[in-house]
Amino acid sequence: MIHVPPLRWVSFLPCLALLAGLAGPPAAHSETPEEKGLRIAKEARARGKGFGNFTARQTMTLRNKQGQQSVRQVRIKVLEVAGDGDKSLFVFDEPRDVKGTAFLIHGHLTKADDQWLYLPALKRVKRISSSNRSGSFMGSEFAYEDMSIQEVERFTYKYLRDEPCGKLTCTVSERFPTEKRSGYKRQLVWQDKNELRVWKVEYFDRKNAHLKTLTLEKYEQYLGRYWQAGLMTMVNHLTGKSTVLAWTDFKFGTDLDDRDFSRTGLKRIR
Repeated sequence: MIHVPPLRWVSFLPCLALLAGLAGPPAAHSETPEEKGLRIAKEARARGKGFGNFTARQTMTLRNKQGQQSVRQVRIKVLEVAGDGDKSLFVFDEPRDVKGTAFLIHGHLTKADDQWLYLPALKRVKRISSSNRSGSFMGSEFAYEDMSIQEVERFTYKYLRDEPCGKLTCTVSERFPTEKRSGYKRQLVWQDKNELRVWKVEYFDRKNAHLKTLTLEKYEQYLGRYWQAGLMTMVNHLTGKSTVLAWTDFKFGTDLDDRDFSRTGLKRIR
């Protein structure tokens, strides 16, 4: 993003430039790969801020190695929180064996998110502990930690290179989770240079083996600013299984507040 200096400073800029010249040319600073990787991540986050809240629907398709599949219908609500991570709620509507299951996330910037899963068959709310975040979310190839917003502060970064990605040019950066209990050692992220949209993420497990690949497609822009992928596909290279998330019915500026994301309210969700 281009920062335009406030008007009251404009008249002083030539004087400041002259003083800088008397002191000699400033020392050139070459951006390190770590600084560039962090800058790209921060710029991408800044572009996605300010949406307030949204609701959406999701079709989750689970496929095994033989190609057999099961389909689930999910309702999603997301609330932006100033100064902290976002709040998210996933409610399963179909099929009958998962109907009423709800997953609630209270995101945080620097510490592990708070996550709860409501299981209607047991009529109880289960807290997902940090040690279980690498486990499968509802039998999918997405782990619990994948379902949270990937906050900038919870990774360290390193820019690697630019390369073509389809008709676009992408930056490729490496990010390393700072959470000791993360199921990943590192991730490779492809983002297009113009809009900073994520097109692919490769996940490496704690032994540094290439575990999964996430690809994102069918981006659409909302409110003239916010890009959302319409299709996300996670492939597990060890098991041959995959999960496809198809997003529809995005609605921004809905009537949501903190009361819609309370842990005690999970049992009352319909």
